[in-house]
Amino acid sequence: MACFFVHTDSSFGTPPGYGCAADQAEEQRRHQDGLPYIDDSPSSSPHLSSKGRGSRDALASGALEPTKVSELDLEKGLEMRKWVLSGILASEETYLSHLEALLLPMKPLKAAATTSQPVLTSQQIETIFFKVPELYEIHKEFYDGLFPRVQQWSHQQRVGDLFQKLASQLGVYRAFVDNYGVAMETAEKCCQANSQFAEISENLRARSNKDAKDSTTKNSLENLLYKPVDRVTRSTLVLHDLLKHTPASHPDHSLLQDALRISQNFLSSINEEITPRRQSMTVKKGEHRQLLKDSFMVELVEGARKLRHIFLFTDLLLCTKLKKQSGGKTQQYDCKWYIPLTDLSFQMVDELEAVPNIPLVPDEELDALKIKISQIKSDIQREKRANKGSKVMERLRKKLSEQESLLLLMSPSMAFRVHSRNGKSYTFLISSDYERAEWRESIREQQKKCFKSFSLTSVELQMLTNSCVKLQTVHHIPLTINKEDDESPGLYGFLNVIVHSATGFKQSSNLYCTLEVDSFGYFVNKAKTRVYRDTTEPNWNEEFEIELEGSQTLRILCYEKCYNKMKIPKEDGESADKLMGKGQLQLDPQTLQDREWQRTVIDMNGVEVKLSVKFTSREFSLKRMPSRKQTGVFGVKIAVVTKRERSKVPYIVRQCVEEIERRGMEEVGIYRVSGVATDIQALKAAFDVNNKDVSVMMSEMDVNAIAGTLKLYFRELPEPLFTDEFYPNFAEGIALSDPVAKESCMLNLLLSLPEANLLTFLFLLDHLKRVAEKETVNKMSLHNLATVFGPTLLRPSEKESKLPANPSQPITMTDSWSLEVMSQVQVLLYFLQLEAIPAPDSKRQSVLFSTEV
Repeated sequence: MACFFVHTDSSFGTPPGYGCAADQAEEQRRHQDGLPYIDDSPSSSPHLSSKGRGSRDALASGALEPTKVSELDLEKGLEMRKWVLSGILASEETYLSHLEALLLPMKPLKAAATTSQPVLTSQQIETIFFKVPELYEIHKEFYDGLFPRVQQWSHQQRVGDLFQKLASQLGVYRAFVDNYGVAMETAEKCCQANSQFAEISENLRARSNKDAKDSTTKNSLENLLYKPVDRVTRSTLVLHDLLKHTPASHPDHSLLQDALRISQNFLSSINEEITPRRQSMTVKKGEHRQLLKDSFMVELVEGARKLRHIFLFTDLLLCTKLKKQSGGKTQQYDCKWYIPLTDLSFQMVDELEAVPNIPLVPDEELDALKIKISQIKSDIQREKRANKGSKVMERLRKKLSEQESLLLLMSPSMAFRVHSRNGKSYTFLISSDYERAEWRESIREQQKKCFKSFSLTSVELQMLTNSCVKLQTVHHIPLTINKEDDESPGLYGFLNVIVHSATGFKQSSNLYCTLEVDSFGYFVNKAKTRVYRDTTEPNWNEEFEIELEGSQTLRILCYEKCYNKMKIPKEDGESADKLMGKGQLQLDPQTLQDREWQRTVIDMNGVEVKLSVKFTSREFSLKRMPSRKQTGVFGVKIAVVTKRERSKVPYIVRQCVEEIERRGMEEVGIYRVSGVATDIQALKAAFDVNNKDVSVMMSEMDVNAIAGTLKLYFRELPEPLFTDEFYPNFAEGIALSDPVAKESCMLNLLLSLPEANLLTFLFLLDHLKRVAEKETVNKMSLHNLATVFGPTLLRPSEKESKLPANPSQPITMTDSWSLEVMSQVQVLLYFLQLEAIPAPDSKRQSVLFSTEV
């Protein structure tokens, strides 16, 4: 469960570092007892750290007694109680919107049932929507009772009576569940017999959130009718969470225990009855084979990438290929192979064993595909505005689908291997450790219930494959072609994330987290916290700035660091570090629009990670803002800085490059992985005041923070390194098709830049080429570096018509922004790929061999 908590009321006005003083005081107490410590000196955001320092100082002087620490622990528990309730409120709001969506068609259907042309009979309506109005009334009453109590919060606030009453009404769910199978069968038959009802049942609208009356998402009747079934199975989890953070002395404790007892008894009585029939198929001897999970994946077959649809059933893993449809035929699958779960294993590979040879697709090809996809999407939007014929739209959509399928096929590079007892092995390629762990967990959990091997006859296998068409839950590849017109295509801008702390680990470990976001349908690792040593409760309090490119989901993965990698066997040649937990947060544009810090708890099967997030849209993040303090270096014209320093290249650029070349050339993802935002801000402040100790500060900081500082310097220049004047010319020059004309144009433009800009760029260019020479180790190709630095060096000061007029709609600019960014990347990549740039010798040598005048 991810409990999302939004600051809307002064009663909840604590800063993102909730309980930070208590956390840091506890951390200090452990230090004194010789308990956990962190690898590097801890770094918190300025707005997080002032209280923490005060608590730490008080502890150091012995001012805080042990009894006070236990009071702080109690305070933290009660704070968590508020968080859990906030999450329950948000969840109830969503559930009510789903029930409302079911109720919406009931009234017109009932009215039509009394006419000469009914869509459904009164009996059919009663059967399909059985007990839905009652469920809505129960949960509306619960929500209306809980909301004001959470708004007027105090630690003694009582809510147990509401949960007790809700639990006492679970009998309505018994009636709903008993009728569920009949309701689904009736709905299916009615859809087949009546096209009007079939249309209604596939296009039900549910509100995205309470405040966004015009924001809805499309749901099918089948999905919405399953919501109460799913809800009742989760009822005890919510109460467990709330009871866990309610002290035994609290007036709510006994009431919540009673509600939990009622819920558990109810759930155990119906647990065997609520398996959705839509996910089962009967096999011989009356047994049921149920579909647990399915997904599109890329299989590696003799070195070639093949798109597959994988189905995990209760007793086997099935790999299929979707047949090409022709002449209006229904969808069909071909079986490629299957493995009974009792015969399936994930083979451990020795450290010295060769990792499977995965053919990687060059970044340039992936980038070219992204450009094509962005261009086609722009064409589709243009056709929509022009209201032209559907044939053109159909052709464009088909072309977009082909390109996105190709991108899905070419992008993943992480191996996931399954092995059969008969000696055969199969390799899939996926984009994230998250999916790999998810599939392993699902398979291993189900294997505990499987005890014998079997083989299917050709007839049984054909029946199973045919059933996949009806049973599949993932109908399309997970890319933008499949989104509804009114769905958000994702967020573009910057997401600030503070990884505060984590609890729930059962034994002391060396722990760190990584952050991933999705872009063009697959996930990319964006940031990594420091390793917190020998602890069960790490307190990172680290802030990161992550660039979003049409992103909809933030993922967090928590690992145990292994310092002796030879001792741990590895699966599929993966990292020896052990994945301890994983969770994700949906990035809702409506929720994140106000640019305020918002807090959330990510639950990872017992491990809870606290985060704060804040989003800044492209409209605001793209602006280059000149510094008001011209004595600094950030936001000050580069010519002003070099003249003041009497240098050819700014001191900050030389210092950062020197430090990165000293110890960051082999750092995986250097310049791509985000550094700790507070470290970057500390370095920015030191450079701005010309701090003589800045080199000492840099030597003690994580190298990703140094890289982040350099990127920030170029990003905050009042005009780009390539200047506003020449930017349109560079964009036109890179689009020239004649290679001779292109080279002449691009070099002439480059040499026309002001001297300080040119020499700084040449200095940086040589450095980036040296970084790319270590690509086999740091995974940063010339293309990767161009992707990172292109927009930073070329993005113009003013965006003119490229920006949305309404700041509450950052998503309207996505496609034009994508194309512009691609162009900026291509310009820098062009110069990186040139073997030599014939700049005047005096200029080039002065920058490369003697940067001081």
